[in-house]
Amino acid sequence: MAEMLAAGGWLMLPIAICSVLGLAIVIERAWALRTLRIAPPNLVAQRDQLARSPALDAPDREALEAHSPLGRVWAAVLATRTEAADIRRERIEEAGRQAAHDMSRYLNTLGTIAAITPLLGLLGTVAGMIRIFATMTESGLGDAQALAGGIGQALVTTATGLCVAIPALVAYRFFNGLVEKRGLLLEQWAVRLIELQRAERTT
Repeated sequence: MAEMLAAGGWLMLPIAICSVLGLAIVIERAWALRTLRIAPPNLVAQRDQLARSPALDAPDREALEAHSPLGRVWAAVLATRTEAADIRRERIEEAGRQAAHDMSRYLNTLGTIAAITPLLGLLGTVAGMIRIFATMTESGLGDAQALAGGIGQALVTTATGLCVAIPALVAYRFFNGLVEKRGLLLEQWAVRLIELQRAERTT
């Protein structure tokens, strides 16, 4: 590994940093986007109780908002139960957008890593070719070791950049799709709570 890093030159450093950062984001998002964290069972079990409860006071509402993304959306549903329909819909949608934004945290960074690491590898290829031509200009084709070093730099940086970019791109697309699914889940739970509230008012 150390020999590969040395062969790739200084451009291996930013590629290595991107790989570590990308892996950290993948692990963090995989943990954060689990269903158990988005819609915790202990909160889902309180749905009927929340539908029957009167308006929440400020501390309870803040605690519910901080509990989970589902808690944030349900807090908006409960806080607007006496508001006009258009105002209520706007505030619930705003809470949903904020929850989706929180679930998308760091994904732009992951997408940037997927985009720039192949470019860093390409830059390493260009640097390796420049090194080869500089060697050829100075000593012709006789210095095989210097030529091999330039070729090695070109190949290693390109391969390493692609090895980082491809998994990062796959993870970026996967988590974006997962955020959309979790957003739909929150929307469904919000609708269920609203329907329960309506049923409580008619009974």
